[in-house]
Amino acid sequence: MDRRKKIRRGIFFIVFTGLGLLAVFVAKSAYSGADENDPVTTGNRDSFIVYGVEVPGKVKFAGEPVPLDLFDVKESLDRELLSNTYFHSQTIRLIKLANRYFPVIEPILKKNLVPDDFKYLAVAESGLSQAVSPARAVGFWQLLKATAQENGLEVGKEVDERYHVAKSTEAACKYLISSYQKYGNWSMTAASYNAGRRGMNEQVGRQKKENYYDLLLNEETARYLYRVVAFKLIFENPKAYGFNIPENELYPEIPSHTVVVDSTVANFADFAAEHDTNYKILKYLNPWLRDTRLTVGAGKSYEIVIPEKGYRRADAWELP
Repeated sequence: MDRRKKIRRGIFFIVFTGLGLLAVFVAKSAYSGADENDPVTTGNRDSFIVYGVEVPGKVKFAGEPVPLDLFDVKESLDRELLSNTYFHSQTIRLIKLANRYFPVIEPILKKNLVPDDFKYLAVAESGLSQAVSPARAVGFWQLLKATAQENGLEVGKEVDERYHVAKSTEAACKYLISSYQKYGNWSMTAASYNAGRRGMNEQVGRQKKENYYDLLLNEETARYLYRVVAFKLIFENPKAYGFNIPENELYPEIPSHTVVVDSTVANFADFAAEHDTNYKILKYLNPWLRDTRLTVGAGKSYEIVIPEKGYRRADAWELP
């Protein structure tokens, strides 16, 4: 190795060694000047504590007691309360959406004599969204095509009423009432909505038990009712679970009215413009309209929701 290379290596060694010593000195100085009460520098991690969720002593679903004196029942509810309490962003959004959609769902449940608690099934089923499952179940109530048609909904290329919040709620009520007439209690009725009546009947026959809380079920159905009850508890008293959402941050119902359409609509973009809105908002309010047009046969008519003027200004939603 020539003399010049040796000199350069020596210079690099001195420089890097000096930088390393300087870094150590700066770090020690910073630490020695740290606040003794700072949890990060003292190792005190109190500021990062995450607490469990207290399971209430008594809980009812649809007026029926949930048997929390059974350890497996209590732990199952605890699991769902933890999962949904600490899924902060999703649960906050669901609470906000409920303020918009529960006023649509609640009177339909009441009219059909279905307990109000069943509105939380729509939360558990779809997250109050127009979801489509891998099994092709659709809408707030996750209705399969055959089930929807059996319960009076139109399902086709241009119109799919599984996406219609009010009409799909009516169809869900018919299914629920039919299940209640079979099982005689609301917990099994709710479970059968998830697993299907055939699935629940198979387990009843196999296990010789007719009580949801006594049945060994697939994980989805085993968790289902507890998830519904967890939503009920959180939504009814959000502050108890750490959700402090001001009323003005909840999503309001969108001011609107309906127009009756009894003839074919050739183009919904033009139709929307004629009603002082646009295609995007028209489809948001009427997701059951599945095409760019609507063919209306003789003697047939549809009610289409139209937003009021000024609907897109959030401050205009603060109605008297």
